[in-house]
Amino acid sequence: MFESKFITTNDIRLHYLESNGIEHPVILMHGLTANAHSFGGILNDGLEHHLYVIDLRGRGESDKPDIGYSMQDHAKDIIGFMDNLNIKKAILGGHSFGALLSIYIAFHHPERVEKLILIDAAARMHPDTKDMIAPSMARLNKQWVNLDDYFNSIKNAPYLMGHWDKDVENYYRADVQVIDENTVKTKSNLQHITEAVTDVFTIGIKWLEYISGVSQPSILINAPGMYTEKGAILPRENAMETVNLMKNCTYIEVPGNHLTMLFGDGASAIKIAIDEFLK
Repeated sequence: MFESKFITTNDIRLHYLESNGIEHPVILMHGLTANAHSFGGILNDGLEHHLYVIDLRGRGESDKPDIGYSMQDHAKDIIGFMDNLNIKKAILGGHSFGALLSIYIAFHHPERVEKLILIDAAARMHPDTKDMIAPSMARLNKQWVNLDDYFNSIKNAPYLMGHWDKDVENYYRADVQVIDENTVKTKSNLQHITEAVTDVFTIGIKWLEYISGVSQPSILINAPGMYTEKGAILPRENAMETVNLMKNCTYIEVPGNHLTMLFGDGASAIKIAIDEFLK
């Protein structure tokens, strides 16, 4: 269904998956430590629109420059991507970090964004979000003796809640590279991802300004299930705060937590919500 492609933008090479479809182009951007295959559970359910699913800089098969992981850097990549493909205006969507990037672009380049699909991101997340995502970031820069060893370590991650299927496996398979015979290592670099997340928190209260300044029709898809013992990364009340700040946004709740929502029943619910929104 999807063709793997590369394009040069903003002096780096970005990898993306493209699926020809109907109507307006939809650009999807993944979460902080993720890659384009994190959307596999949703895409395999059969979204019909023309899709571009991007590996953001420093992730997946895209280039990994030593520096340059701010929201502004990422936004320049996406605008350059659209320019190179002659996409004048697109529906932007993303999960977590990718959703915040969608908001950032919609605020700073409103003429390029038709609609927004926001998956589990808001102006204010759980106050302990940094601590809650630490276990996910801890896998970066590590090595495992083989792919099965890596998979077993991921399967035991508490935030997966025991969920494992072919889409989850494909996502994590795309997360690593073979470096020495069977030895595997994550493709993303901890320093790069730390720079990206630091910039998100540095923007701080300006997210309220960005979000309240967005006027494009939007949906915010929220999975308020427990991510750690602290609760959900995006509690329902925090999600509703962002929905109410935006001029034209609808709240949709789906099963799962911040990660598992992208697979299984959560993925099916997200696909239905997106289809309805894009009619």
